[in-house]
Formats: sequence, C-alpha cells, structure tokens
Amino acid sequence: MPRLLETLWLVLATLSDKNLGQTIEFLREENRILRGKLPERIMLTPRERSRLLRYGRRLGSAIASVITIVSPRTFARWKATEGTRPKRGTRKPGRPRTEESIRDLVLRLARETGWGYSRILGELKKLGIGTVSRSTVINILREAGLDPGPKRGIGSWSEFLERHAATLWASDFLTVKTWTTRGIVDLSVLFFIHPGTRKVFIGGVSANPDAAWMKQQARNATMRMEEMGHPVTHLIIDHDGKYAKEFDAIFEAEGAELKRVGPRAPNLNATAERFAFTLRHELLDHFCILGEKHLRHLLNEFVRRYYHFERPHQGIDNVPPMADEEPSTVKFTAGRVRCRKRLGGLLKSYYRSAA
Repeated sequence: MPRLLETLWLVLATLSDKNLGQTIEFLREENRILRGKLPERIMLTPRERSRLLRYGRRLGSAIASVITIVSPRTFARWKATEGTRPKRGTRKPGRPRTEESIRDLVLRLARETGWGYSRILGELKKLGIGTVSRSTVINILREAGLDPGPKRGIGSWSEFLERHAATLWASDFLTVKTWTTRGIVDLSVLFFIHPGTRKVFIGGVSANPDAAWMKQQARNATMRMEEMGHPVTHLIIDHDGKYAKEFDAIFEAEGAELKRVGPRAPNLNATAERFAFTLRHELLDHFCILGEKHLRHLLNEFVRRYYHFERPHQGIDNVPPMADEEPSTVKFTAGRVRCRKRLGGLLKSYYRSAA
C-alpha cells in the first residue's frame, strides 16, 4: 500500500493542472464506486490509520473533499490524538455488547412464552429496561438460533401436555387372556393415569365393556379423580370403539375435553402406553390368570401397594408416586437394608429398618 500511494503521488506531480484536476475527479469517482461495494463501516488497524495520517496531513483542509473511508471529523480526531496512549478502560470501537443479564432475560422470555421480538421488547420496557432496541432483541434471538417472529398456531403436543399437567389424565384399555370354566376369555382392563404424577387407578375389569358399563366407569372415574386431588379438564384417549358416546358425555358434562389421539401414534399417549407395558412386563406375563377375581387381586396388589408406594419412576425423579402419602411409614437414613416381597417374590422393593 505505501508503494502504491508513493507511485500515485509521483504520477500526480508530473501532471499539468488540467490533467491533475481530471485525474483527481476520476479517482474520486472510482473511490465512490469501490466504497459502494464495501461494508458501510471499515475497521482499520493502528498501522493503516498511521499511513492515512501520514499522507492525509499533507492535504490540510482539502482532506475533507477527498477522504471517504472515515468522516473528516474522525480524521481530525485521529490527528488530535496521534501519539497519545488511549486512556485505561477505553472501550473498543463499535456499539457496546448488551449486558449478559439482559441477553439472558430476552432468551428466557422467548423460550418460555414463544413471544416475538415486539412483545418481548414491550415486556422489557415494562420491567424498566428501556435502553434495548428492536434490532438488539432480534440479533440476540438470532444468535441463539431462535426465530424473532412470534410462535404461531396452538403449539406442540409436548407443550400441551406440560400446560395441562395438573388436570390432565390419560386412559387406555388392556386386554388380558384368562382361564375360566368356560375356556379362555378376554377380559378388558380399563385404567386411568395422571401423567404429571404417574398416579393410576383401575377403572374396571369386564368381559363385555358395553355402553352402559362404560358410562358407569366414567362416573366412577370423575369422582375418583376429584378424591385424588387432580380433577380432570382434559382426557387423552384413542379411537377404540369401546369408548362409547355415553362415556364421552359424562366427562363433557364435568367440563372436561376429550383428546383423541390418532391411530398408530402411541407417542401421543406415551404415559398410558408405558404403564400398559409395565403392567404386562412386570406382572401379567408371569402368571397364568384364572378368572376375573384372580386378575383383580393381581392388579390391586400391583397398583395400590407396589406401583404407588414402592416402585421408583424415572419420569418423576425416581420416587414412587405416593411415597409421601404412605400411612404410618417411618423412613430411616441408616440401618440395615431389607427386602419387601409381594406376589410370591415377583415384586421386590427395598427399605431401611431402624438401626
């Protein structure tokens, strides 16, 4: 760059006044075209600034009509501060970075609410943070890989489950083959599960779950949900034909909305599907079930005692759903570890006895 400038000055020095003026006009126009193709702001190194000062100082006030890489006022400031050291703590050129606390708050609002940048900006001003611009909020969101626009539509299924966790229930059927005096009979087990707490109750067992039976189970279920402290506002079921209109009507009369999941979509009712798998894998597959009474006994022993009070659940931090509600149980942090067995040793749980 220095050699190029020296050569340019040499050429200019040999020109006549007329040619000199024409050459300067050409160079000015060429410079404008080149500047138009470059970023609006060009960052210079200290060495590049020194070279501009060395050649620009010779032009005096005429520099104002030539310089384009920075404003004449900036060039004048360079001259005034040349040779002085920057004061300690002087920030780097450019707009200062937004405080991390504000950036964290913007991202928190976006992730927790799905709001767009305009709504977030309004919330910031309400919280007394009025120094943040729209472009700053947009840039913060984009840097984090978030869309600056608001989230449209009703949201994802996971968000729906989380939003209604306190009053959301799910239901499903389990078919169990049993041996009776009349041969093998398929018994239908209707159960209800609260995904938020993993609490479960068996609605009923029947070889003929007709509309009248389903209507009665619906009545019983709404009362049971109230007793358990989780009144229902949404119930997830599938398109099984056993869910009769009478069943739906009972829940709708209680103000509950039924959410039917589509066929071949087990993940939409994953908690109920998982419980059905657990029931088969940990209990039913290990017994030759002899009639309805035998099945009810097994279900009662598994659900009411083992599942709720003794079996840890990964979805709720590896604690039993009703661990804090077990009556007359004293828990020890020290002492001998003992095993509690149920159903002939099939179901095992461990506890500490008094030291």
